[in-house]
Amino acid sequence: MRKLRGTQTAAIAAVLTAMAVLPAPARAAGSGLPAVTATTETPALYGDDAGGNADNADADDPAIWRNAADPDASLVIATAKEGGLRVYDLAGKEVQSIPAPPAPTPDAKPGRFNNVDLVSGFPLPTGRADVAVVTDRGRDHLRIYRITPGAARPLTDVTDPNAPLVFSSTQDEVNDQATPYGLATWKDKATGRSYAVVSRRSRTRLALLELRTTAAGAVTYRRVRTYDLPASFTLPNGTSWTPCGDPGDLPQVEGMVVDPANKVLYAGQEDVGIWRLPADLTGRPKLIDKVREYGVPATYDEATEECVAGADPGYGGTHLSADVEGLTLLDEGDGDGYLLASSQGDDTFAAYDREVSDDNEYESGFRITAGTVDGSEECDGAAVLNAPLGSRYPGGLLVVQDGHNTPDETDADGEVRDNTDFKFVDLRKVTGVLDEDD
Repeated sequence: MRKLRGTQTAAIAAVLTAMAVLPAPARAAGSGLPAVTATTETPALYGDDAGGNADNADADDPAIWRNAADPDASLVIATAKEGGLRVYDLAGKEVQSIPAPPAPTPDAKPGRFNNVDLVSGFPLPTGRADVAVVTDRGRDHLRIYRITPGAARPLTDVTDPNAPLVFSSTQDEVNDQATPYGLATWKDKATGRSYAVVSRRSRTRLALLELRTTAAGAVTYRRVRTYDLPASFTLPNGTSWTPCGDPGDLPQVEGMVVDPANKVLYAGQEDVGIWRLPADLTGRPKLIDKVREYGVPATYDEATEECVAGADPGYGGTHLSADVEGLTLLDEGDGDGYLLASSQGDDTFAAYDREVSDDNEYESGFRITAGTVDGSEECDGAAVLNAPLGSRYPGGLLVVQDGHNTPDETDADGEVRDNTDFKFVDLRKVTGVLDEDD
């Protein structure tokens, strides 16, 4: 994630057409989009070392694991960057904390867990098991954890200690941190093989990795192929446009999800929009929606370290404000459902038709606002599961990162601490809004 800067965001298009209101969700003031509220939240994570849940932790990306034998005992597994990995129960209580790996040398980078996704029924020597796959941005690896239902510490690291670097060739390259960032896992039903699509930080590259079990019973991976999304774009007026960023950086991808029914990958290029392409990274990608800032000229100012935007030529979309972040698939069965996307720049979520035949038409949107707990702002990652999750969430669950958790807390010097967490939203609230507007 790259936090938006005030001078970087160009003029935003007019607010979306107002949508029908359900009795339960209220309207977010002035947004034109319906609002839903979260049921609960996880403990705050702090990006400092001032105490509490604070080991330079920063909430980022969640995944929802369903315990088929006991849905009430289902879990949310989430990344906390340098804070490692957190596991929560459905009440939002932390049940396990896994630290990121330390730096291999004093001059090297420590582990930094960016995104997480799940693979069900992965073959291990002890039998098939569900596993959590994590991008370690700090060390340029994937890390894999077996999930043991009912265990006091449900996640166990089963990563091959000799697993290769994903993108780098040397530790110096790892230290430059053009390393694994976004992640989406999927299983090929025809072959039974499991894959991870991984994006590269500060680059446009995607890599397809096959997950494999070693003779020693650990999990490793091999690169199948890579694909580079565009870094510059030809605008309708014939000019070329490249999104502004830090010097040397290209427009990166983070939020990703695979629709297994259609075998397609959706990839959110943060300053550009949402791409659809084959999950095996063959074939041509299609940009199904653009951010509002698409095509806006901007210049990097070294003095302020910000991008200063010029006039908006009007080539952008109307539903997403940069950055486009967490992508997740709301599966309603029989090929129906929605692709949900976090529009980080305006604190909203956009919903697109899952059906490729309808070209993933935009359907609706919503906000997550304050209720029993505060809402979600600057959302990085999201995960949805449309399945019964016991008595708390019989209609399913949406989990979203909150990049600005409130109320604010200050340190001993009176400075506001970086404060993030995850919000749990009863999925029935979301489907009620989306189905009403369908």
